[in-house]
Amino acid sequence: MHFSLRFALCLPFMALAACEDMAASGDPAARAEAKAQRSCIRAVEKHTGVSGGVINTTIPIVEIHQYIVDVPGLAPWTCYTDENGAAKQLIETRL
Repeated sequence: MHFSLRFALCLPFMALAACEDMAASGDPAARAEAKAQRSCIRAVEKHTGVSGGVINTTIPIVEIHQYIVDVPGLAPWTCYTDENGAAKQLIETRL
């Protein structure tokens, strides 16, 4: 595929990613939340070796610094982070 065509096809996705980061740029709590979520997704993907993990937003969470990460083809994982947003503990959820 020609380089300029590839760039043109990727441009909308780059713009969306930039907008997502800009939406939280004024709110420190939103930036910290996004950082913790990315940290949990990376930790689960590294531990399982399966990419494509996403934060589950349908299960209510009552604890702070806790996220549920859905991984394609595997059971969900619960991730606990520290105050800085770094993933500290992973627990596989078995249903």
